Amino acid sequence: MSRYAMAVDLRRCVGCQTCTAACKQKNATPPGVQWRRVLDVESGEFPDVRRSFMPVACMHCDEPPCEEVCPTTATRKRADGLVEIKYDLCIGCANCIMACPYEARSIVHEARFAYGDQPMANEQAMFDPERINVATKCTFCIERIDLAAETGQIPGVDHEVTPACVNSCISGAMVFGDLDDPDSNLSRLLKETKSFRQNEELGTGPGVYYIWDKA
Repeated sequence: MSRYAMAVDLRRCVGCQTCTAACKQKNATPPGVQWRRVLDVESGEFPDVRRSFMPVACMHCDEPPCEEVCPTTATRKRADGLVEIKYDLCIGCANCIMACPYEARSIVHEARFAYGDQPMANEQAMFDPERINVATKCTFCIERIDLAAETGQIPGVDHEVTPACVNSCISGAMVFGDLDDPDSNLSRLLKETKSFRQNEELGTGPGVYYIWDKA
């Protein structure tokens, strides 16, 4: 069975926010809601300081705390590692939002568009009424992963079945693949480098790895 995850090479990320824009375009999230963000992090002490960029979103955890607190089983972890939300089961209680240590979830209670009451063409085409009054988040472009199962394509290799943020990364900092496949691009990369996962001391088992040096 596949276990999909993502790696971000912090040595390569330039903070261009292209992944943020690609996610916004792909999912037509309303104003104020961004499933993928890039944090601007300053480290060190003057005069020896450095600036780093850290893309963040839903971590698709091994032990997702959002799933544990969901009273309707709307949030669930799939066998392939993706944490999904069944909108038809979600009651908008916001338990998952409070439980998520990564601030990765949002709820909107009415349709909102970038410019007033009328949606732009992309917003109109992508508008999903099922996403009103329910929790939403990054899905790792779950419909593309499902397409891969039908077509035999490989997520992380074939663009059509790879998350939009990964496809858009201009510096090649983002990599997606199957952790259970030792020959996948992701598995090979993690073997060759040193990485950490955000707040992994909480025991959530985040599915996003941040690379910071060679192995």
